[in-house]
Amino acid sequence: MTILNMTLLRGVLVGGLAGLLFGFDTAVIAGTTEGIRTAFALDASGVGITVSAALWGTLAGALLAGLPGDRYGARNALKGIALLYCLSGLGCLIAWSWPALIVFRVMAGLAVGASSVLAPVYLAEIAPAERRGLMVGTFQLNIVLGILAAYLSNAIVGSFDLGAGDWQVKLGVSAVPALLLLSLMFTIPDSPRWLAAKGREDEAETVLVGLGVADPRHELDSYARAAAAVAVGSAPRLSWARHRRPILLAFAVASFNQLSGINAILYYLNDIFAAAGYDAVSADRQAVTIGLCNFVFTALALLVIDRLGRRTLLLIGSVGLTLALGGTAAVFLSGEGQQYLLALLIAFIAFFAFSQGAVIWVYISEIFPTDVRARGQALGSSTHWAMDAVIAMAFPVIAAHTRGLPFVVFAAMMAVQFVVVLMFFPETKQRSLEAIGAD
Repeated sequence: MTILNMTLLRGVLVGGLAGLLFGFDTAVIAGTTEGIRTAFALDASGVGITVSAALWGTLAGALLAGLPGDRYGARNALKGIALLYCLSGLGCLIAWSWPALIVFRVMAGLAVGASSVLAPVYLAEIAPAERRGLMVGTFQLNIVLGILAAYLSNAIVGSFDLGAGDWQVKLGVSAVPALLLLSLMFTIPDSPRWLAAKGREDEAETVLVGLGVADPRHELDSYARAAAAVAVGSAPRLSWARHRRPILLAFAVASFNQLSGINAILYYLNDIFAAAGYDAVSADRQAVTIGLCNFVFTALALLVIDRLGRRTLLLIGSVGLTLALGGTAAVFLSGEGQQYLLALLIAFIAFFAFSQGAVIWVYISEIFPTDVRARGQALGSSTHWAMDAVIAMAFPVIAAHTRGLPFVVFAAMMAVQFVVVLMFFPETKQRSLEAIGAD
Protein backbone atom coordinates (compact mmCIF):
# COMPACT_ATOMS: atom_id res chain seq x y z
CA MET A 1 0.00 0.00 0.00
CA THR A 2 1.36 3.43 -0.97
CA ILE A 3 0.78 6.43 1.26
CA LEU A 4 -0.14 9.63 -0.57
CA ASN A 5 2.41 12.35 0.06
CA MET A 6 3.62 15.58 -1.54
CA THR A 7 6.37 13.91 -3.58
CA LEU A 8 3.89 11.53 -5.23
CA LEU A 9 1.30 14.25 -5.77
CA ARG A 10 3.89 16.62 -7.22
CA GLY A 11 5.10 13.92 -9.60
CA VAL A 12 1.54 13.24 -10.76
CA LEU A 13 0.64 16.92 -11.13
CA VAL A 14 3.83 17.93 -12.94
CA GLY A 15 3.87 14.82 -15.12
CA GLY A 16 0.24 15.47 -15.98
CA LEU A 17 0.99 19.11 -16.82
CA ALA A 18 2.55 17.89 -20.07
CA GLY A 19 -1.01 17.00 -20.99
CA LEU A 20 -2.07 20.62 -20.63
CA LEU A 21 0.36 21.63 -23.38
CA PHE A 22 -0.82 18.63 -25.39
CA GLY A 23 -4.44 19.80 -25.13
CA PHE A 24 -3.67 23.47 -25.70
CA ASP A 25 -1.64 22.88 -28.85
CA THR A 26 -4.21 20.40 -30.13
CA ALA A 27 -7.22 22.71 -29.77
CA VAL A 28 -5.83 26.22 -30.23
CA ILE A 29 -5.76 25.75 -34.01
CA ALA A 30 -9.60 25.69 -34.02
CA GLY A 31 -9.71 29.44 -33.44
CA THR A 32 -7.08 30.30 -36.05
CA THR A 33 -8.18 28.50 -39.22
CA GLU A 34 -10.03 31.49 -40.69
CA GLY A 35 -7.17 33.90 -39.90
CA ILE A 36 -4.59 31.56 -41.41
CA ARG A 37 -6.79 30.95 -44.46
CA THR A 38 -7.04 34.70 -45.05
CA ALA A 39 -3.40 35.52 -44.25
CA PHE A 40 -1.99 33.02 -46.75
CA ALA A 41 -4.91 32.82 -49.23
CA LEU A 42 -5.41 29.08 -48.63
CA ASP A 43 -8.11 26.84 -50.03
CA ALA A 44 -9.66 23.88 -48.16
CA SER A 45 -6.69 21.65 -48.95
CA GLY A 46 -4.26 24.30 -47.70
CA VAL A 47 -6.15 24.60 -44.43
CA GLY A 48 -6.14 20.81 -44.09
CA ILE A 49 -2.38 20.73 -44.65
CA THR A 50 -1.85 23.49 -42.06
CA VAL A 51 -3.93 21.73 -39.41
CA SER A 52 -2.44 18.31 -40.13
CA ALA A 53 1.16 19.59 -40.27
CA ALA A 54 1.39 19.49 -36.50
CA LEU A 55 -0.09 16.01 -36.55
CA TRP A 56 2.60 14.60 -38.83
CA GLY A 57 5.11 16.10 -36.40
CA THR A 58 3.14 14.49 -33.60
CA LEU A 59 3.37 11.14 -35.34
CA ALA A 60 7.13 11.52 -35.68
CA GLY A 61 7.42 12.57 -32.02
CA ALA A 62 5.42 9.54 -30.90
CA LEU A 63 7.49 7.16 -33.04
CA LEU A 64 10.82 8.60 -31.89
CA ALA A 65 10.10 9.11 -28.17
CA GLY A 66 10.10 5.48 -27.02
CA LEU A 67 13.82 4.74 -27.42
CA PRO A 68 15.16 7.83 -25.58
CA GLY A 69 12.44 7.36 -22.99
CA ASP A 70 13.62 3.82 -22.23
CA ARG A 71 17.28 4.81 -22.40
CA TYR A 72 17.35 8.14 -20.53
CA GLY A 73 14.13 7.96 -18.53
CA ALA A 74 10.81 9.68 -19.12
CA ARG A 75 11.57 12.55 -16.76
CA ASN A 76 14.78 13.56 -18.52
CA ALA A 77 13.20 13.28 -21.96
CA LEU A 78 10.25 15.41 -20.85
CA LYS A 79 12.63 18.31 -20.12
CA GLY A 80 13.58 18.43 -23.79
CA ILE A 81 9.92 18.17 -24.76
CA ALA A 82 9.05 21.20 -22.62
CA LEU A 83 11.78 23.17 -24.39
CA LEU A 84 10.31 22.20 -27.77
CA TYR A 85 6.92 23.51 -26.65
CA CYS A 86 8.52 26.85 -25.75
CA LEU A 87 10.31 27.23 -29.08
CA SER A 88 7.26 26.28 -31.14
CA GLY A 89 5.00 28.76 -29.34
CA LEU A 90 7.46 31.62 -29.81
CA GLY A 91 8.00 30.59 -33.45
CA CYS A 92 4.28 30.69 -34.24
CA LEU A 93 4.08 34.14 -32.65
CA ILE A 94 6.60 35.52 -35.17
CA ALA A 95 5.75 33.24 -38.13
CA TRP A 96 6.54 35.33 -41.23
CA SER A 97 5.31 32.95 -43.93
CA TRP A 98 3.18 29.86 -44.45
CA PRO A 99 6.24 27.54 -44.67
CA ALA A 100 7.59 29.04 -41.44
CA LEU A 101 4.27 28.44 -39.72
CA ILE A 102 4.27 24.84 -40.95
CA VAL A 103 7.79 24.31 -39.51
CA PHE A 104 6.84 25.65 -36.08
CA ARG A 105 3.58 23.69 -36.02
CA VAL A 106 5.52 20.53 -36.87
CA MET A 107 7.81 21.37 -33.94
CA ALA A 108 4.76 21.68 -31.68
CA GLY A 109 3.60 18.34 -33.00
CA LEU A 110 6.91 16.69 -32.14
CA ALA A 111 6.46 17.87 -28.54
CA VAL A 112 2.83 16.74 -28.37
CA GLY A 113 3.63 13.30 -29.79
CA ALA A 114 6.57 12.72 -27.48
CA SER A 115 4.66 13.87 -24.41
CA SER A 116 1.75 11.57 -25.29
CA VAL A 117 4.22 8.69 -24.99
CA LEU A 118 6.39 9.64 -22.07
CA ALA A 119 4.08 11.46 -19.64
CA PRO A 120 1.66 8.49 -19.27
CA VAL A 121 4.64 6.12 -18.93
CA TYR A 122 6.10 8.26 -16.15
CA LEU A 123 2.77 8.53 -14.35
CA ALA A 124 2.04 4.80 -14.64
CA GLU A 125 5.46 3.94 -13.19
CA ILE A 126 5.17 6.14 -10.09
CA ALA A 127 1.47 5.51 -9.36
CA PRO A 128 0.30 2.79 -6.93
CA ALA A 129 -1.80 0.06 -8.57
CA GLU A 130 -4.94 0.89 -6.59
CA ARG A 131 -4.92 4.51 -7.81
CA ARG A 132 -3.17 4.18 -11.17
CA GLY A 133 -6.28 4.84 -13.28
CA LEU A 134 -6.93 8.10 -11.44
CA MET A 135 -3.30 9.24 -11.43
CA VAL A 136 -2.47 8.39 -15.03
CA GLY A 137 -5.85 9.85 -15.89
CA THR A 138 -4.63 13.24 -14.64
CA PHE A 139 -2.76 13.37 -17.96
CA GLN A 140 -6.08 13.25 -19.82
CA LEU A 141 -7.61 15.70 -17.33
CA ASN A 142 -4.78 18.09 -18.14
CA ILE A 143 -5.38 17.51 -21.86
CA VAL A 144 -9.01 18.61 -21.59
CA LEU A 145 -8.01 21.45 -19.26
CA GLY A 146 -5.57 22.53 -21.97
CA ILE A 147 -8.33 22.27 -24.59
CA LEU A 148 -10.61 24.41 -22.44
CA ALA A 149 -7.76 26.88 -21.82
CA ALA A 150 -7.16 27.09 -25.59
CA TYR A 151 -10.82 27.87 -26.30
CA LEU A 152 -10.90 30.47 -23.50
CA SER A 153 -7.60 31.94 -24.71
CA ASN A 154 -8.90 32.16 -28.28
CA ALA A 155 -12.08 33.89 -27.08
CA ILE A 156 -10.09 36.37 -24.95
CA VAL A 157 -7.55 37.15 -27.68
CA GLY A 158 -10.38 37.49 -30.20
CA SER A 159 -12.13 40.02 -27.95
CA PHE A 160 -9.17 42.42 -28.24
CA ASP A 161 -9.81 42.83 -31.99
CA LEU A 162 -6.13 42.57 -32.88
CA GLY A 163 -6.85 42.37 -36.57
CA ALA A 164 -5.11 40.17 -39.12
CA GLY A 165 -2.40 38.95 -36.75
CA ASP A 166 -4.62 37.69 -33.93
CA TRP A 167 -4.06 34.07 -35.04
CA GLN A 168 -0.33 34.46 -34.30
CA VAL A 169 -1.04 35.66 -30.77
CA LYS A 170 -3.48 32.79 -30.22
CA LEU A 171 -0.81 30.25 -31.18
CA GLY A 172 2.01 32.07 -29.34
CA VAL A 173 0.26 32.02 -25.95
CA SER A 174 1.36 28.36 -25.52
CA ALA A 175 4.92 29.50 -24.74
CA VAL A 176 3.78 30.64 -21.26
CA PRO A 177 2.62 27.27 -19.84
CA ALA A 178 5.55 25.63 -21.65
CA LEU A 179 8.01 27.68 -19.61
CA LEU A 180 6.17 26.67 -16.43
CA LEU A 181 6.37 22.98 -17.36
CA LEU A 182 10.09 23.25 -18.11
CA SER A 183 10.85 24.78 -14.71
CA LEU A 184 8.71 22.28 -12.77
CA MET A 185 10.27 19.23 -14.47
CA PHE A 186 13.35 19.80 -12.26
CA THR A 187 11.29 19.28 -9.09
CA ILE A 188 10.18 15.65 -9.64
CA PRO A 189 12.10 12.34 -9.27
CA ASP A 190 12.99 9.76 -11.90
CA SER A 191 10.75 6.70 -12.21
CA PRO A 192 11.83 4.04 -9.69
CA ARG A 193 11.08 1.28 -12.22
CA TRP A 194 13.37 2.93 -14.77
CA LEU A 195 16.11 3.39 -12.17
CA ALA A 196 15.85 -0.26 -11.13
CA ALA A 197 15.92 -1.41 -14.75
CA LYS A 198 19.18 0.52 -15.16
CA GLY A 199 20.73 -1.20 -12.13
CA ARG A 200 20.47 1.91 -9.94
CA GLU A 201 18.66 0.14 -7.12
CA ASP A 202 19.82 2.42 -4.30
CA GLU A 203 18.44 5.44 -6.11
CA ALA A 204 15.25 3.52 -6.91
CA GLU A 205 14.79 2.64 -3.25
CA THR A 206 15.28 6.28 -2.24
CA VAL A 207 12.64 7.38 -4.74
CA LEU A 208 10.22 4.68 -3.55
CA VAL A 209 10.64 5.88 0.03
CA GLY A 210 10.00 9.43 -1.15
CA LEU A 211 6.87 8.29 -3.00
CA GLY A 212 5.48 6.78 0.19
CA VAL A 213 5.85 3.06 -0.63
CA ALA A 214 5.53 1.19 2.67
CA ASP A 215 7.89 -1.68 1.72
CA PRO A 216 10.34 -0.45 -0.97
CA ARG A 217 12.46 -3.63 -0.84
CA HIS A 218 9.43 -5.78 -1.63
CA GLU A 219 8.59 -3.43 -4.51
CA LEU A 220 12.13 -3.72 -5.88
CA ASP A 221 11.94 -7.51 -5.60
CA SER A 222 8.74 -7.51 -7.68
CA TYR A 223 10.56 -5.49 -10.36
CA ALA A 224 13.39 -8.03 -10.33
CA ARG A 225 11.02 -11.00 -10.61
CA ALA A 226 9.28 -9.41 -13.58
CA ALA A 227 12.62 -8.77 -15.27
CA ALA A 228 13.76 -12.35 -14.60
CA ALA A 229 10.59 -13.68 -16.23
CA VAL A 230 11.80 -12.31 -19.56
CA ALA A 231 13.52 -15.06 -21.54
CA VAL A 232 17.25 -15.27 -20.85
CA GLY A 233 19.26 -13.69 -23.63
CA SER A 234 16.32 -11.84 -25.19
CA ALA A 235 16.82 -8.17 -25.90
CA PRO A 236 14.48 -5.62 -24.28
CA ARG A 237 12.74 -4.79 -27.55
CA LEU A 238 9.17 -4.74 -28.71
CA SER A 239 8.49 -7.88 -30.75
CA TRP A 240 5.46 -9.49 -32.34
CA ALA A 241 6.38 -12.88 -30.88
CA ARG A 242 6.51 -11.69 -27.27
CA HIS A 243 4.05 -8.81 -27.30
CA ARG A 244 1.39 -9.70 -29.87
CA ARG A 245 -1.55 -9.23 -27.52
CA PRO A 246 -0.63 -5.80 -26.08
CA ILE A 247 0.36 -4.61 -29.57
CA LEU A 248 -3.09 -5.48 -30.95
CA LEU A 249 -4.85 -3.95 -27.94
CA ALA A 250 -2.83 -0.72 -28.21
CA PHE A 251 -3.51 -0.51 -31.94
CA ALA A 252 -7.24 -1.05 -31.43
CA VAL A 253 -7.78 1.40 -28.58
CA ALA A 254 -5.72 4.09 -30.33
CA SER A 255 -7.41 3.63 -33.70
CA PHE A 256 -10.95 3.69 -32.32
CA ASN A 257 -10.08 6.78 -30.30
CA GLN A 258 -9.55 8.73 -33.52
CA LEU A 259 -12.23 6.95 -35.54
CA SER A 260 -14.71 8.53 -33.14
CA GLY A 261 -13.87 11.80 -34.94
CA ILE A 262 -12.87 13.55 -31.71
CA ASN A 263 -9.88 15.51 -32.93
CA ALA A 264 -11.34 16.34 -36.34
CA ILE A 265 -14.33 17.81 -34.51
CA LEU A 266 -12.13 19.73 -32.05
CA TYR A 267 -9.88 21.12 -34.81
CA TYR A 268 -12.80 22.28 -36.96
CA LEU A 269 -15.28 23.05 -34.20
CA ASN A 270 -15.67 26.71 -35.18
CA ASP A 271 -16.10 25.71 -38.84
CA ILE A 272 -18.76 23.14 -37.87
CA PHE A 273 -20.73 25.75 -35.95
CA ALA A 274 -20.30 28.24 -38.81
CA ALA A 275 -21.73 25.67 -41.24
CA ALA A 276 -24.79 25.41 -38.99
CA GLY A 277 -25.32 29.18 -39.04
CA TYR A 278 -23.43 30.45 -35.96
CA ASP A 279 -21.39 33.66 -36.28
CA ALA A 280 -17.72 33.83 -35.23
CA VAL A 281 -18.31 35.24 -31.72
CA SER A 282 -21.08 32.74 -31.02
CA ALA A 283 -18.90 29.89 -32.33
CA ASP A 284 -16.11 30.87 -29.92
CA ARG A 285 -18.57 30.82 -27.01
CA GLN A 286 -20.03 27.46 -28.02
CA ALA A 287 -16.48 26.09 -28.21
CA VAL A 288 -15.89 27.15 -24.60
CA THR A 289 -19.09 25.31 -23.62
CA ILE A 290 -17.80 22.17 -25.37
CA GLY A 291 -14.43 22.49 -23.63
CA LEU A 292 -16.05 22.89 -20.21
CA CYS A 293 -18.20 19.80 -20.80
CA ASN A 294 -15.07 17.87 -21.81
CA PHE A 295 -13.35 18.82 -18.56
CA VAL A 296 -16.32 17.99 -16.30
CA PHE A 297 -16.97 14.54 -17.75
CA THR A 298 -13.26 13.64 -17.80
CA ALA A 299 -13.07 14.50 -14.10
CA LEU A 300 -16.18 12.39 -13.48
CA ALA A 301 -14.64 9.44 -15.32
CA LEU A 302 -11.48 9.62 -13.23
CA LEU A 303 -13.55 9.29 -10.06
CA VAL A 304 -14.90 5.90 -11.21
CA ILE A 305 -12.25 4.46 -13.55
CA ASP A 306 -10.58 2.41 -10.80
CA ARG A 307 -13.95 1.04 -9.64
CA LEU A 308 -15.93 0.50 -12.84
CA GLY A 309 -12.85 -0.35 -14.87
CA ARG A 310 -11.46 0.66 -18.26
CA ARG A 311 -13.46 -1.85 -20.31
CA THR A 312 -16.81 -0.85 -18.80
CA LEU A 313 -16.22 2.83 -19.57
CA LEU A 314 -15.34 2.00 -23.19
CA LEU A 315 -18.57 0.02 -23.61
CA ILE A 316 -20.71 2.81 -22.15
CA GLY A 317 -19.00 5.35 -24.37
CA SER A 318 -19.45 3.28 -27.53
CA VAL A 319 -23.23 3.34 -27.18
CA GLY A 320 -23.48 7.05 -26.38
CA LEU A 321 -21.04 8.07 -29.12
CA THR A 322 -22.88 6.07 -31.77
CA LEU A 323 -26.16 7.81 -30.92
CA ALA A 324 -24.69 11.33 -30.69
CA LEU A 325 -22.75 11.02 -33.94
CA GLY A 326 -25.75 9.53 -35.71
CA GLY A 327 -27.84 12.51 -34.62
CA THR A 328 -25.19 14.98 -35.82
CA ALA A 329 -25.05 13.22 -39.19
CA ALA A 330 -28.84 13.50 -39.47
CA VAL A 331 -28.71 17.26 -38.86
CA PHE A 332 -26.22 17.86 -41.66
CA LEU A 333 -27.71 15.37 -44.11
CA SER A 334 -31.25 16.66 -43.69
CA GLY A 335 -30.39 20.35 -43.37
CA GLU A 336 -32.83 20.55 -40.48
CA GLY A 337 -32.58 20.60 -36.69
CA GLN A 338 -29.56 22.92 -36.44
CA GLN A 339 -30.90 24.03 -33.06
CA TYR A 340 -30.04 20.58 -31.73
CA LEU A 341 -26.41 20.64 -32.95
CA LEU A 342 -24.91 22.10 -29.77
CA ALA A 343 -26.74 19.56 -27.60
CA LEU A 344 -25.60 16.68 -29.84
CA LEU A 345 -21.97 17.83 -29.77
CA ILE A 346 -22.13 18.26 -26.00
CA ALA A 347 -23.46 14.70 -25.72
CA PHE A 348 -20.68 13.50 -28.03
CA ILE A 349 -17.99 15.21 -25.93
CA ALA A 350 -19.55 13.97 -22.67
CA PHE A 351 -19.56 10.32 -23.76
CA PHE A 352 -16.08 10.60 -25.28
CA ALA A 353 -14.61 12.22 -22.18
CA PHE A 354 -16.26 9.67 -19.89
CA SER A 355 -14.94 6.74 -21.91
CA GLN A 356 -12.20 6.87 -24.53
CA GLY A 357 -10.77 10.17 -23.39
CA ALA A 358 -10.20 8.92 -19.86
CA VAL A 359 -9.15 5.39 -20.82
CA ILE A 360 -6.74 5.55 -23.78
CA TRP A 361 -3.53 6.76 -22.13
CA VAL A 362 -4.18 4.74 -18.97
CA TYR A 363 -4.82 1.52 -20.87
CA ILE A 364 -1.85 1.74 -23.24
CA SER A 365 0.52 2.60 -20.39
CA GLU A 366 -0.60 -0.52 -18.48
CA ILE A 367 -0.57 -3.36 -21.00
CA PHE A 368 3.14 -3.54 -21.93
CA PRO A 369 5.95 -4.99 -19.77
CA THR A 370 8.30 -2.51 -18.08
CA ASP A 371 11.29 -3.22 -20.33
CA VAL A 372 9.38 -2.08 -23.44
CA ARG A 373 6.73 0.15 -21.89
CA ALA A 374 7.91 3.40 -23.48
CA ARG A 375 8.21 1.75 -26.89
CA GLY A 376 4.80 0.10 -26.49
CA GLN A 377 3.36 3.47 -25.54
CA ALA A 378 5.08 4.91 -28.62
CA LEU A 379 3.37 2.30 -30.81
CA GLY A 380 -0.08 3.11 -29.42
CA SER A 381 0.54 6.83 -29.50
CA SER A 382 1.90 6.82 -33.07
CA THR A 383 -1.12 4.81 -34.21
CA HIS A 384 -3.35 7.42 -32.58
CA TRP A 385 -1.54 10.30 -34.29
CA ALA A 386 -1.29 8.64 -37.71
CA MET A 387 -5.06 8.14 -37.71
CA ASP A 388 -5.51 11.68 -36.44
CA ALA A 389 -3.37 13.22 -39.21
CA VAL A 390 -5.15 11.34 -41.98
CA ILE A 391 -8.62 12.17 -40.64
CA ALA A 392 -7.76 15.85 -39.98
CA MET A 393 -6.44 16.30 -43.51
CA ALA A 394 -9.41 14.55 -45.12
CA PHE A 395 -12.21 16.04 -42.99
CA PRO A 396 -12.40 19.58 -44.51
CA VAL A 397 -12.11 18.22 -48.05
CA ILE A 398 -14.89 15.64 -47.58
CA ALA A 399 -17.05 18.01 -45.52
CA ALA A 400 -16.82 20.61 -48.33
CA HIS A 401 -18.78 18.16 -50.50
CA THR A 402 -21.03 16.46 -47.93
CA ARG A 403 -20.94 17.58 -44.30
CA GLY A 404 -22.89 14.60 -43.02
CA LEU A 405 -20.77 11.75 -44.41
CA PRO A 406 -17.85 12.03 -41.94
CA PHE A 407 -20.28 11.75 -39.03
CA VAL A 408 -21.93 8.66 -40.56
CA VAL A 409 -18.50 6.98 -40.74
CA PHE A 410 -17.62 8.00 -37.17
CA ALA A 411 -20.93 6.62 -35.85
CA ALA A 412 -20.43 3.28 -37.63
CA MET A 413 -16.91 2.94 -36.19
CA MET A 414 -18.21 3.44 -32.66
CA ALA A 415 -20.73 0.64 -33.19
CA VAL A 416 -17.87 -1.61 -34.32
CA GLN A 417 -15.83 -0.57 -31.27
CA PHE A 418 -18.56 -1.83 -28.92
CA VAL A 419 -18.31 -5.33 -30.41
CA VAL A 420 -14.47 -5.39 -30.39
CA VAL A 421 -14.20 -4.21 -26.77
CA LEU A 422 -16.88 -6.64 -25.61
CA MET A 423 -15.18 -9.61 -27.25
CA PHE A 424 -11.44 -8.94 -26.89
CA PHE A 425 -10.50 -6.31 -24.29
CA PRO A 426 -9.33 -7.54 -20.86
CA GLU A 427 -9.86 -5.50 -17.70
CA THR A 428 -6.74 -4.03 -16.03
CA LYS A 429 -8.13 -2.15 -13.05
CA GLN A 430 -6.36 -2.52 -9.67
CA ARG A 431 -3.71 -4.95 -10.99
CA SER A 432 0.03 -4.31 -10.71
CA LEU A 433 1.92 -3.43 -13.89
CA GLU A 434 4.06 -6.54 -13.37
CA ALA A 435 0.97 -8.81 -13.18
CA ILE A 436 -0.54 -7.27 -16.32
CA GLY A 437 2.76 -7.54 -18.18
CA ALA A 438 3.01 -11.24 -17.30
CA ASP A 439 -0.32 -12.09 -19.03
